[in-house]
Amino acid sequence: MHDDLIARAKAWLTEDPDAETRAELAKLIDAEDVQELTARFAGTLQFGTAGLRGELGAGPMRMNRSVVIRAAAGLAAHLTQQGHTNGLVVIGYDARHKSADFARDTAAVMTGAGLRAAVLPRPLPTPVLAYAIRHLGAVAGVEVTASHNPPRDNGYKVYLGDGSQIVPPADAQIAAEIAAITTLNDVPRPTTGWDTLDDAVLDAYLARTDAVLTPTSPRTARTVYTAMHGVGKDTLLAAFARAGFPPPTLVNEQADPDPDFPTVAFPNPEEPGAMDLAFAVARETNPDLIIANDPDADRCAVAVKEDNEGNEDDAWRMLRGDEVGALLAAHLVARGAQGTFAESIVSSSLLRRIAEKAGLPYEETLTGFKWIARVEGLRYGYEEALGYCVDPEGVRDKDGITAALLITELASTLKEEGRTLLDLLDDLAVEHGLHATDQLSVRVEDLSLITAAMDRLREHPPTHLAGLPITRADDLTRGTAQLPPTDGLRYTLDGARVIVRPSGTEPKLKCYLEVVIPVGSHADLPAARTRATTLLTTIKQDLSRAAGI
Repeated sequence: MHDDLIARAKAWLTEDPDAETRAELAKLIDAEDVQELTARFAGTLQFGTAGLRGELGAGPMRMNRSVVIRAAAGLAAHLTQQGHTNGLVVIGYDARHKSADFARDTAAVMTGAGLRAAVLPRPLPTPVLAYAIRHLGAVAGVEVTASHNPPRDNGYKVYLGDGSQIVPPADAQIAAEIAAITTLNDVPRPTTGWDTLDDAVLDAYLARTDAVLTPTSPRTARTVYTAMHGVGKDTLLAAFARAGFPPPTLVNEQADPDPDFPTVAFPNPEEPGAMDLAFAVARETNPDLIIANDPDADRCAVAVKEDNEGNEDDAWRMLRGDEVGALLAAHLVARGAQGTFAESIVSSSLLRRIAEKAGLPYEETLTGFKWIARVEGLRYGYEEALGYCVDPEGVRDKDGITAALLITELASTLKEEGRTLLDLLDDLAVEHGLHATDQLSVRVEDLSLITAAMDRLREHPPTHLAGLPITRADDLTRGTAQLPPTDGLRYTLDGARVIVRPSGTEPKLKCYLEVVIPVGSHADLPAARTRATTLLTTIKQDLSRAAGI
């Protein structure tokens, strides 16, 4: 076994085109570090509906140039098999370690396979790539990004010609083509032959962002903005300037791309502490709202000032993704938007209430924008993990730039009325009931713990949570009339809903909780919020016990 492992590592080493990972692997082979080599050669990084995502390093279980070249060759073979000979593949990338290398390797492989390749001019937001696919008439797109993952990670996201991310069976077909590649020596990689695009695509995207706003709307809301060490700043500032909003005040420590993300443990606005610097700038400048993008700027976070008199440190709070999702929906309804409103099953049921009251079609999908973007007649889609699609004709994916524009327009409109985003949330609670959401998220080192928790819930399903009877339990692996099969459990309770599923992109078990409390008037809101908090806390405790986590 030991000899076989060393032999496989040496064979990989001879083909590795990257001096850095070659040196890293040679060191492990020389040291005969069996534990580390076993971890890196235990299999191959699996290509799925999120494409690839993993830790940077040498070997088939890590993100590196060898793995990316294989992935690109598999995608090229799939596109050729689908009849897209000579089709255009457009490639974007973020500012993480190795992203530019992975983009260049992808362009070389596509060119070598007889396809045409075009690379965006520099690190740009993921939605610019999603836009460029349809704008340029491409047959596919690739974005090199690990989104909000830790600094040591990178990833590879694949879109098809409709501008949305791949879904089954395309992912399995591409994976089969990747598996069929026995040696990198069989993959032609010319050193020239692809295009590097100029700013015309970015300019076209920015011109499109104007379409999300009402031409005569107020543009007075003042913002603090953080790019979270990612690539969003220049594009967002350009979009805000075009729209005529006041220039956002930047969180300077996080404004420019830095692949080491020095000020945050995880470069995700949802993670504890990630917004602390933005809150500090807001306390100095007193804006109307804080906007944050994740590092590839496809997500948008919003924070607002709460009226906590005499408690300045706690005055700013992040809105939940479900709260922003409802606010944007209400704003679009008020503007007379037509078309289908859609969300994933883990997002708040408040969107359904808003759409139904407005007489608009509503659809629920599996988790991920690869599903939301495919809803027929989509006008607006969102997911609780800070993802919003407000211009589906332009970008069939979540877009943190246009979402930031739209929420700032709403804040401006309310400001002119002497109101805030929190006032509108109160109105929605009175109109539709208080929809309070929370999440129980457990990060593990050992993935078998997630499988064990799911098995435990299936074998010994809870009958009550927080004293509320479970009126219906759905095992989503069987699928439903509306949804294809997925690994998840959904519990419907009297006045609450719980969904449990393994994360698709991180080693986490995620449980999504929602309680709905009827509200008679604004005066009833404090008591309703207290009741909702108590229920959510108790559901978390009971669910954790039932799952053994």
